[in-house]
Amino acid sequence: MKQVVQNYKSGELALLDVPVPGCKPGGVLVRSAYSLISTGTELMKVSEAGMSMVGKARSRPDQVAKVMQSVATNGVPATYRKVMGKLDSYTPLGYSLCGVVEQVGAGIDDVKVGDLVACAGNEHALHAELNWVPKNLYAPVPDGLAPRHAAFGTVGSIAMQGVRQGEPQLGEVALVIGLGLIGQLVAQLLTASGVRVVGVDPDPARCALAERLGAAACGDPESTAVEAAVAELTGGHGVDQVYLAAGGASNQPVELAARLCRDRGRVVDIGKCRLDLPWNAYYEKELDVRFSRSYGPGRYDPSYELEGRDYPIGYVRWTERRNLACFLDLLARGRVDVGPLVSHIADFEDAVETYQRLKDGELKAVAVLFEYPGPVEHTAEAEEAEAPAAVVPAVKRRGGTASAPARAAKAPVRLAFVGAGNYATSMLLPHLAQREGVELSTVVTTTALSAANAQRKFGFAEATTDLDAVLGDKSIDAVFVVTRHSSHAELTRKALLAGKTVFVEKPLALTEDELTGVLAAVEESGNDRLQVGFNRRFAPLLQEARQRFGTRTGPASLRYLVNAGRLQHGSWYLRQGTEGSRFAGEGGHFVDTASWLLDADPVSVYAVATSGNEDLQVVLRYPDGSTATISYVTTGAAGFPKETLDLIADGKVLRLDDFVRASVFADGGAGRKRWVSSRLPKARDKGQNAELAAFIKAVRTGGPMPVPLESLVATTAATLAVQAGLAAGAPVTLAGAR
Repeated sequence: MKQVVQNYKSGELALLDVPVPGCKPGGVLVRSAYSLISTGTELMKVSEAGMSMVGKARSRPDQVAKVMQSVATNGVPATYRKVMGKLDSYTPLGYSLCGVVEQVGAGIDDVKVGDLVACAGNEHALHAELNWVPKNLYAPVPDGLAPRHAAFGTVGSIAMQGVRQGEPQLGEVALVIGLGLIGQLVAQLLTASGVRVVGVDPDPARCALAERLGAAACGDPESTAVEAAVAELTGGHGVDQVYLAAGGASNQPVELAARLCRDRGRVVDIGKCRLDLPWNAYYEKELDVRFSRSYGPGRYDPSYELEGRDYPIGYVRWTERRNLACFLDLLARGRVDVGPLVSHIADFEDAVETYQRLKDGELKAVAVLFEYPGPVEHTAEAEEAEAPAAVVPAVKRRGGTASAPARAAKAPVRLAFVGAGNYATSMLLPHLAQREGVELSTVVTTTALSAANAQRKFGFAEATTDLDAVLGDKSIDAVFVVTRHSSHAELTRKALLAGKTVFVEKPLALTEDELTGVLAAVEESGNDRLQVGFNRRFAPLLQEARQRFGTRTGPASLRYLVNAGRLQHGSWYLRQGTEGSRFAGEGGHFVDTASWLLDADPVSVYAVATSGNEDLQVVLRYPDGSTATISYVTTGAAGFPKETLDLIADGKVLRLDDFVRASVFADGGAGRKRWVSSRLPKARDKGQNAELAAFIKAVRTGGPMPVPLESLVATTAATLAVQAGLAAGAPVTLAGAR
């Protein structure tokens, strides 16, 4: 299928061939009929992409701050790869469309194949021939409403949420500053609510359009006509509400709002405009400044948007989905008219040319629609996507090591990637793409564009959303599972049963049942060719420090401080209901490093936490009496190193400082001896490259996997035991330690 994309680094716009997205449970696959170009938001994004790197930085100081923090934590090279990887990728455009349901996912019962729906979301209602849309981001289109008008549903919801924030009352007067697409819809919604509207815009054509659609008066912000109209309509008191629907760097809108608003009036910010509030003007009138966040309650809440959890109507009357349905109803009943707003309808094949004409100013438009090829017949009955297979009941794991599939001696190792997110594209694929004797065969993702990006950047032969086809391809030697945590165990299980050698990023499993399911797959298939991405034991600096420390004779004490820091709001790591706790997700790294340094697997785990479980202290006990304490903290200073480690035994101390510096102190016969890493490495090398080299070697030669399966299982079990230990308030004994 085709999709409109943009490269934020170069500014290139393209109509790209990408795989068809899969129809996941909890949503529907929609074939687009019309999609709407937001001539404000989207053109701003297109313009930013054409800026120099300095210009991009100036326009997004929030992102610059994130980059600087990443440099402090991960070093310049790793941050550079990550940032450039994001910039030099195709990003989607679009967020408002109308289309026909092509396929229905499991758990959906309110629409069927062939139904017409309006869809929302800058990750789901894209300018693409097909989109997967979760339940709370679509709404059925009322009978009789034209599809091209229903495509306005998302921007209509944005305007509606802004109006709701202003709390208009019958007979009031409102000022709408900015009569672009959103401003025009705000003006119509206010008029439909019994509010008289004065509009402000420097474009006379937009002012005339707003008046034709119901505004009482409109004019240029520099003219006296606007002030005269406000004075006449309000008896000189000023407007009851001001809606800021303008963009740009000028502070004129907020100054005009203060001048024309009545005492204790309301100012609602909908657009992205400058907000340097003149203190005296806003203080003297005690103006109520409010913000309108996108389509309404539910926006940016993953549990609402992605998991389909609705808010009870008794507590949240107008969610983003209910706003969408309400706007469609107003359109269907003729209370709002979007027909006059449509300046141009372009064939989807002409998408790139249309954007360029808008950007260059050749095409003057309030709203532009893309029309997709059709008509499309939809007569099939509703189909439900196959639900995930149940986890296999626990069985005894077979012993021994399965032999690797026979390979031609000089044939390249053919790899498939399931998932192509930030970690895969910044920490794994750059190493593999440069490695001789490796062929990147297929990349599989649930979103079409991420697969296409990975294919373009790293040279995959194919990009697809069909996992079963990859697992059934006998020419693929190994499968990398680099998806979100909740899918790791099931995908690993499937790949093992398909006879593939598997590299799965941590964690291997989020529950004991998931871990049992993976072992059952090993037992059933006889395939134990598995590696988990515990890369720190492969870090060159730590490897050398361990060698310098030498053989240990007595018990050791190990302290590992992980200054994890706080997560940003909205991070998927915070979805503990589906993705497990943060420690369950990444704690295996630190357990594995400790066990490797102590050359044993833990026999018990004891965990305590501060109030709110923000900071954890995890104590691991080993067979020879050694202990390892992992302090996993989120409340430390961001400027402090992320990882520091001390290993103490036999009169010796090994010290690791954030994979930048290592040292070993020892008491010897000639006095104290000390080794310090001879030079600072160019970057924090946490072992990914060496780990991948060891994995590829095992695949190529059929030799042992880099880490024994027993150790991977023990580390996973110990990580999972932390949550059980917190709940029990007592040590948890582990079984099967070597």
